[in-house]
Amino acid sequence: QVRLVESGGGLVQAGGSLRLSCVDSGRTFSSYAMGWFRQAPGKEREFVAAISWNGRMSGYADSVKGRFTISRDNARNTVYLQMNSLKPEDTAVYYCAAKTGTYDSRSDYMYSYWGQGTQVTVSS
Repeated sequence: QVRLVESGGGLVQAGGSLRLSCVDSGRTFSSYAMGWFRQAPGKEREFVAAISWNGRMSGYADSVKGRFTISRDNARNTVYLQMNSLKPEDTAVYYCAAKTGTYDSRSDYMYSYWGQGTQVTVSS
């Protein structure tokens, strides 16, 4: 069973950085592609980044490309989201999610398992 717990959110000034972590307490983490999504108040949840099961392939939303980096450590059952050059519009609750199959899906309904989310607030 997959159980995802995010951490690392917080309040940061525009231009700053944060690193989010998502740990899976199960035993099959390396079997799943992983993704990060976010949801701002009053908006729909949107795709941020995804990574293949072995970490060799990744994809990003245009809005974060060049600023955010997704990575994973299968030995630690952990996926990361390094966020640099943060903007106020990055403010949202960030969720990690797991899916079987390929990583290159940006639709949240393709993901079977979700964490509880971690709040990221970027002040101007």
